[in-house]
Amino acid sequence: MFVDECTVKLQAGDGGRGCVSFRREKYEPWGGPNGGDGGRGGDVILMGDVNTNNLVDYKFQPHWRAERGEHGLGSDQHGKDGEPCIMRLPLGTVITDIGTGKTVAEIIADGEQIVLCKGGNGGWGNTHFKSSTNRAPKRANAGQAGEGGSYRMVLKSIADVGLVGFPNAGKSSLTNAITKARPKTAAYPFTTLHPQIGVIEFPDDAKGRRRLLLADVPGLIEGASENRGLGHRFLRHIERCAVLLVLLDMAGTDGRDPRDDYRHLLHELELYDPAMLDKPRIAVANKMDIPEAAGWLAKFKRSHKTAEVIEISCLTGAGLDKLRKLLLKRVTALRGREKISPQLAR
Repeated sequence: MFVDECTVKLQAGDGGRGCVSFRREKYEPWGGPNGGDGGRGGDVILMGDVNTNNLVDYKFQPHWRAERGEHGLGSDQHGKDGEPCIMRLPLGTVITDIGTGKTVAEIIADGEQIVLCKGGNGGWGNTHFKSSTNRAPKRANAGQAGEGGSYRMVLKSIADVGLVGFPNAGKSSLTNAITKARPKTAAYPFTTLHPQIGVIEFPDDAKGRRRLLLADVPGLIEGASENRGLGHRFLRHIERCAVLLVLLDMAGTDGRDPRDDYRHLLHELELYDPAMLDKPRIAVANKMDIPEAAGWLAKFKRSHKTAEVIEISCLTGAGLDKLRKLLLKRVTALRGREKISPQLAR
């Protein structure tokens, strides 16, 4: 099961109580205070985990609580701090506070840790309240309550390349051909029912072993931005992509016109978020092994003269190696500009 959004209730641990205790020894029956402090409550910590790809663990277990700090004991024994609650989340998870509606955290990097709810401090034992006028204090503090709240988690996949197209354009076949992902392929719409993240490997690249991540979202239909078909909920998985691949059935299967398909796809992306059209994109002309594809390709190039087009066939493998190299070139150039842009801004 693939889950990309859920609601959770989180609670950090309360601090332990401080202790009221007095030292009692054989030859000193009226010793001073020696009550220990309570332990600190555990935090709720969010951790990015590259090996986690969805939120299914939190869909069916929505309540998470860190451990309470132990209470203080006599003989100046402080309570043990509570164990934190560590929630391993896929990269790209956005956390929103349901009460305020504000985004409070975003998981970007593997191993990144964010303390979302802080545990309460432990209470002081009566040792802290000893003074010149109060030699035997019978006072200790209760531990502080840990922070908590209800939160909405939404996964927006982090990938280098976003793959979009209408059903049956061959997205799953392309993902199979150039990545290590193995989505199901079949000759009917909506074969892909949830986003797939595939890895494009470049073991022979001159700069060493490199790889790109490709996000294949379920096939769009007209009106997807209005939640028709599988809806627009999956479009968020390509928001962070550096390059968009617009896959087209250039053979015009089932009476489709590739020119109209391209226009409709761009329109749906624009309705979802106008910034999507600012991303670099490549029109991928698939099914070029079919005779009718050549004629449709010529018409497409006349209608969309500024579009960058690359011809492929997922069936024969033609053009796939060229596509992989082009993606590496485009993504490397873009990511490089992203890294130096903050320095240029100074």
